[in-house]
This record gives sequence, C-alpha cells and structure tokens, in this order.
Amino acid sequence: MPADSPNLATDCLLTPSIDANIASPVVGVLDTVKVERGDLVKKGQVLFKLRSDVEEATLKLNRAQTEYGKRTIARNTELYERNLISEQEKDEIVITNRLYGYELGQTQALLQQKTIKSPLTGVVVETFLDPGEYVGEEPILQVVQLDPLYVEAVVPAEYHGKIKAGATAMVTLAAPLNSSHQARVQIVDRVLDAASSTFGVRLQLDNPDYLLPAGLKCSVNFELNQVVSN
Repeated sequence: MPADSPNLATDCLLTPSIDANIASPVVGVLDTVKVERGDLVKKGQVLFKLRSDVEEATLKLNRAQTEYGKRTIARNTELYERNLISEQEKDEIVITNRLYGYELGQTQALLQQKTIKSPLTGVVVETFLDPGEYVGEEPILQVVQLDPLYVEAVVPAEYHGKIKAGATAMVTLAAPLNSSHQARVQIVDRVLDAASSTFGVRLQLDNPDYLLPAGLKCSVNFELNQVVSN
C-alpha cells in the first residue's frame, strides 16, 4: 500500500499484556499448589505454599511470649507504683516485651512469604514444580494476563509519524475466529530497526470475557494521520 494512502493494513499478533513467571521470595520445600494449568486466577488469590512448620511453631512461641510479657508489665506496673521495684527494672520489662513484639512481627512476615499470591488476574499457563520439590530461584508457575490483550504489529519506516498513540484501529483475527475488533494504539516505537527499516506498534484490545486467545495471528488496519483527542 503506498505511503500516501489514507490507510495501512499489516499483519499482527495477539499477545498477553502480562506474562509472569511466578517464583518464591524465599527458598524451601513446595507444600501445595492451589491451581492447575488453564485455571483462571484472581489478583491476590493463593497460588502455592511452601512448608512452614518451623515458622508456625515459632509464631506460637512468639505469641505466648508476647502475652506473658503483657501480663508481666501489668503486674510490675503495680509493683512499681508501690515502690517495690525500681524504674529501671520496670523499663527493662517493657523493653523485653517490645522485643517480643518485634520478633512476633518478624515471624509473621516470614510466614507470609511462604504463601505466594497471584500479582494479577489471569490464566495459569504452566506449572513447573510439584509438591515436595525444592524451591530455589526458578519459577514455580506461569500466569498470563489476557484482559487486555496486546496487538503487536511491525510497520515500514515510511509510515513513522503517521500512526499516533491513542488512535483507534480495526483488528481482524485469523481463523477460526475470523472476527473484527476495535483496538487502541498504546505505543509507537520511537526507535527504528535499521536492519529491517521498520518500527513496532502496540495496540490494546479489551478482552473482558476471555473469548480471544493470545497467540492468534491477525491483521490491523490503521487510519493514517488520525486526529487524536487528548
């Protein structure tokens, strides 16, 4: 299509807007995996847990120490008011209980790290480990965000400046869907690829019902020099 045409049609590809390999912030042994391949997960949903026997036992100890410390403070405050213990002794008891509280908070934080939640709403693509396996730095599962989808297109350099972020374009999907959908230009690369004399364009395509799959080939029709309102 000549560069002076009002439209440009080019090939494109639907991709996930986020493709995340989910790992654990701490090492350990995988206890349970709560999801399977193909599952839809919500942001904040528990994906997997590591064994946490030691942390749970430590948490019980910290809670008992904190409760004991509170009772000790109450008793010794009364003793201090009756001049039966010194101010230094009273302060030491208060500080000790404060340290118990810090240890309790630290254990709770460590325990929370053993439960990994999804950072996004999306679909589980693959799980890499099974319960009982050692968890290191490698990812445990892959989650992709399919709403919205990204539409990735490569455009000849001669059209640079004629496609603007915020413009709308019609995306036609390949078989078996063969359907057309409106998308919005999100990114127009500012750097050209010298080897191919092209630049990349990314569009955003809403997919609230997850009816459109990532990985599908498509074509996109751009209206060149489209006026975009701020």
